[in-house]
Amino acid sequence: MRTIGFIGIGVMGHSIVTNMMKHGLSVNVYNRTKSKTDELVRNGAVWKDTPEEIAKASEIIFTMVGFPQDVEKVYFGEQGIFKTDVSGKILVDLTTSTPSLAIRIAKEAETCGAAALDAPVSGGDLGAKNGTLTIMVGGNEEAYKTLVPVFETFGKTFNLHGTAGKGQHTKMANQIMIAGTMTGMTEMLVYAEKAGLDLEKVIETLGGGSASNWSMNNYGPRILKADYSPGFFVKHFIKDLRIALDEARAMEITLPATKMAEELYSQLAEKGFENDGTQALIKLWWGAEG
Repeated sequence: MRTIGFIGIGVMGHSIVTNMMKHGLSVNVYNRTKSKTDELVRNGAVWKDTPEEIAKASEIIFTMVGFPQDVEKVYFGEQGIFKTDVSGKILVDLTTSTPSLAIRIAKEAETCGAAALDAPVSGGDLGAKNGTLTIMVGGNEEAYKTLVPVFETFGKTFNLHGTAGKGQHTKMANQIMIAGTMTGMTEMLVYAEKAGLDLEKVIETLGGGSASNWSMNNYGPRILKADYSPGFFVKHFIKDLRIALDEARAMEITLPATKMAEELYSQLAEKGFENDGTQALIKLWWGAEG
């Protein structure tokens, strides 16, 4: 198997690289904060000083950073991936970013003799830890087929949805759905608590019927424990919802429920909770302590 390069060792990136190495892959790593890679390096990963150095030393380069501007810098910046010869290599962006940037990266990769995939993921910190992420891919079909064994090290469900940018569009569809389940779960808990119900029993009961959903089953118990640690950051979810709304406007469709979710999460961020997990939405009703 080819040498992997991984740029962006956050909550999910750390677990993804860990799973790659558990499956015997050789991984080079880079992160803006070097200390976040210390454990991985102790376990066999190799530190590189810049994204450019990662690209030089690796045949398949994964990126997973915070925002589209971070993606742009990693690929096109002064010490970015495209500052070195990437011919024959495969570039895979796991960041949830814009379809237009995914297309730009794919075009530049093709010009350089490389292939690119936009492959945002879903499943949060638990999915990354357990190697069960959902991977939504757009881009070169041959590159996708080559990457399937690597995707299998950290994902459970993955599909190629079309040309460059289609992975990002699929992730927007995912985030639109998640917005509905997160607001629904939150309002359900607010209602059930006000009605004097046992919230653990409510979650258990609803989980056995048609109201069951991933958000409730995974984040509901965290809320009851006042655990607002980020499986997925509020600030990143706001970014995703704004991308979805921008794309919707470009396609001349309206998404009123998604717009309301974006407004609620923006209120949450304004109150100082942008670095909490998305389950912290309940704080708009239950206060800072949850």
